[in-house]
Amino acid sequence: MKILKNKYRFFILSIFIVSFGCDDYLDINENPNNPTKAPLAGLMVNTTFETAQNQFRMGDITSYYVQYLASPNPGSAGDVMDEVSHGNTWFNHYHAMTDLSDLMTQAELVGANHYQGAAQILTALNLGTTVDAWGDVPYSEALNFQTITPKYDTDSDLYEKIFSLLDSGISNLSQETEISIGDDDFIYGGDAAKWIKLGHMLKARYLNHLSATASYNPNAVLNALDEGFGDNSDDAQVIYFEEEFNPWGQVAIDNDNLYLGGWISQQFVESMDGTIFGAADPRMPMMIGATDDGDYIGVKNGAGRGDAPEAGARSTLETGDFYSSKLSPILIATYFEQKFIEAEAAFSVDKARAYTAYLDGIRANMTKLNVPDADINTYISNPAIGVGEAALTLANIFEEKWKAMFLQPESWVDARRFDFKYTNFEVPDNLNPDLNGQFSRRLMYPDSEVSRNGANVPDVTLLDRVFWDQ
Repeated sequence: MKILKNKYRFFILSIFIVSFGCDDYLDINENPNNPTKAPLAGLMVNTTFETAQNQFRMGDITSYYVQYLASPNPGSAGDVMDEVSHGNTWFNHYHAMTDLSDLMTQAELVGANHYQGAAQILTALNLGTTVDAWGDVPYSEALNFQTITPKYDTDSDLYEKIFSLLDSGISNLSQETEISIGDDDFIYGGDAAKWIKLGHMLKARYLNHLSATASYNPNAVLNALDEGFGDNSDDAQVIYFEEEFNPWGQVAIDNDNLYLGGWISQQFVESMDGTIFGAADPRMPMMIGATDDGDYIGVKNGAGRGDAPEAGARSTLETGDFYSSKLSPILIATYFEQKFIEAEAAFSVDKARAYTAYLDGIRANMTKLNVPDADINTYISNPAIGVGEAALTLANIFEEKWKAMFLQPESWVDARRFDFKYTNFEVPDNLNPDLNGQFSRRLMYPDSEVSRNGANVPDVTLLDRVFWDQ
């Protein structure tokens, strides 16, 4: 993906261009006041950018649930999975889907089928992230402003809508168009072929979420993947820019300034340093910071930092690392994730393919993080990692995927599907007593939604499961 020049200026200008026009609309169109293109461009800028922001927002919640991060304070609500109203995250997902609904409508009116297709794929992604977190949510009545109390659609029905949106998006992007997407696309810079690959990859992702249900079809997953990403260059991501830092980078900056956040879980450190899996992972120094003494020491979830000082004695996110630099990308969907999906889906139908995909997933992630080839080969050849086709287990696949998917909300989906059976994975100290010693299986509906639409909000607890979590 090429890095878009003047991104932030473009982002700001695009908000105004729909209504007011501009003499120089960053060369998107010879006539920037042309109403055919300008509203589409502004909506495309906003929705591609906000989709990446939403991946961070959800990851900022779930990274504590899957023990990538841990709070330096004992009994912190995120660590111990208290009932928390995540209203801002809910609102921002619906804000993106509302803009995407407008983009789909306007694109269809003017025959801009590539814009329409990209919007359908982004809608499927934002809707999928919302359903995976909350289960039943409003959709069919939620985006047209005809009611302030929209009904809740069932999570299983919404998955059918996700697949329909992806199929329609792929179809629209596969046709010729007279109105092409351009630099208003922060993800792919208007490359329709890459959008099509993303559609297939996401279809495989959501089909694979059904692994514990009677409708799971591993061959359907593999067929979708055959049309998906070819290598790391196809990754869907948004690279940040000088005027708008990567939000994980901002967490690292804030931590340096003693606004504490981004502390690393003991579980993650011990999974990477060889304590748990018997293989020191060369990615660790590229992902998290060492202590002032050059060691890697995590915080046990729920326990807090103990007598450690506020900074320097525990590992945290730091600027300069792959995920938490100012200009780092936010990853939306990646080739390495695709390879782990392939490994899981092929496990029961083609063990040789599963093992190859498992190793390819590790290699692709390490390549993404610029790990030297020699270190990659050393890691993969370690018998604790390169276990051989016959000895490969689903646990190997899930645990290596968990490491590779650092900070990404998709990891919480995997953790629930795997029933949190990662090696040495335990519930946090000071766990929310309402969880009865178990991990949370969903987010609670926001207080604002209960106040505004309480008659329709389902009555659930943190232990009630999304339909695929069986």
